[in-house]
Amino acid sequence: MSRGACALFVAVAFFLGAAQADTIVLKNGRRIVAYNVREEGEKVKYETSAGELSLPKSIVDHIEKNGTGPPGNSPAEAAANLAITPPAMEATSGGTEIESGAVHDGAVDKEYIAKLEEAARGGGKRANASAAFAHYAAAQFELSRGEMERALADDRTALTYAPEEPTLLMNVAYMHLRRSEYKQSLEYLERARRVAPVNADVAKLAGWAYYGMNKMDQAVAEWKRALTLRPDPEVEEALDKAQRDKQEEQSYKENESSHFTLRYSGTAEPALAREVLRTLEVHFSAIESELSFTPSDSIGVVLYTQQAYADITQAPDWAGALNDGRIRVPVQGLRGVTPELSRVLKHELTHSFVRQKTRGHVTTWIQEGLAQWMEGKRSGDSAGMLAEVYREGQATSLGKLEGSWMGLPSDRAGYAYEWALANIEYIVETSGMGDIQRILDRIGSGSSTEEALRAVLHGDYNDLMQSTAEYLRKTYGR
Repeated sequence: MSRGACALFVAVAFFLGAAQADTIVLKNGRRIVAYNVREEGEKVKYETSAGELSLPKSIVDHIEKNGTGPPGNSPAEAAANLAITPPAMEATSGGTEIESGAVHDGAVDKEYIAKLEEAARGGGKRANASAAFAHYAAAQFELSRGEMERALADDRTALTYAPEEPTLLMNVAYMHLRRSEYKQSLEYLERARRVAPVNADVAKLAGWAYYGMNKMDQAVAEWKRALTLRPDPEVEEALDKAQRDKQEEQSYKENESSHFTLRYSGTAEPALAREVLRTLEVHFSAIESELSFTPSDSIGVVLYTQQAYADITQAPDWAGALNDGRIRVPVQGLRGVTPELSRVLKHELTHSFVRQKTRGHVTTWIQEGLAQWMEGKRSGDSAGMLAEVYREGQATSLGKLEGSWMGLPSDRAGYAYEWALANIEYIVETSGMGDIQRILDRIGSGSSTEEALRAVLHGDYNDLMQSTAEYLRKTYGR
């Protein structure tokens, strides 16, 4: 995402009830999306798919009520961040007791779960079901806290005790969707469909998997099937967006290259489409080398007229392009790839790399700072202003720049971009791109951004901001 002719990134995220959720921001930088967040005594209580949970108030920095903090609810965000929630598993006999035993006092009770596993070794059906449900409860708790790796591990372990339980199969598929691993998700959904052929949630999740793979026809078919099985506003919203894409692109032509599938309006120059693909392939090699990472899935690209871009994306006027899983760029009037278009394409492509490398978990300030760095921007003229803002104690905390920027006014967005770039520039120039790679790898493994910074840079957000301000003063002499 960048201002003017540069790119706006909106990741297709799968938030737990994002439309009406609150966000609990912990002092370590972790963000927990939840419902009905409230303070009671020395506890902050909240509701998630795992039930009611609580945290000590001492570890909570602040609470962002829906509409007061990222992610916001602008039209463009609603188009890109289509909400999706995981299927709920029906409790086994004694399920409430198992759930409270597996998760209590803000933590997973591993000893309790180990006892259920020991009982399951005898092979009894009921004992196996109890062990599976305990791991399922643990996974839901971990998911509510953003601990993706642990949640996926518990979901997979649950399956070992109940391999044909459709809800468990769908939850593993859901976790792979959250990690942008669409092919793996479909493998589990196909297993679930064999067990539960008329389950609406199987079709719902399959639609998301195909959507992530840029297979609109299959996505539309799955979501239509889901709606015939059960009314669902989440599916209706997703289907509406997919059908708008499909209708707009019916007359589009298609080109492919090694790493891209490109669709473009019939009014666009075929030569421009070919040149865009060549440019993207050059940028692909450069970013691949910088990040030591190769995206596994083909990347979708759509070239629009200006009006079609505005109608489909509903992006703000200051957004020159968008990446919501596919790179969407207006190219009306262009006959070839200009230097500015080349920068936009590299910026957007960086988002695709980072999104796949981190399995969709990276914060906005890292996405935007790194995308600007890759396209060739440096702090330069903004360095003096940023250093002065920091000296006066007015610098925005990086923790507040983790979520969506879509609702920011133009001036605040401009500052956010410049400050994000400055922090990435400091890391690259002083520690090298290797540290960026390690930070992204840790985020992809489930660490929060600040946890990743502590592990790699041995400092927190405050340390990074201070070091960045000092770097700006020394480097640019202001």
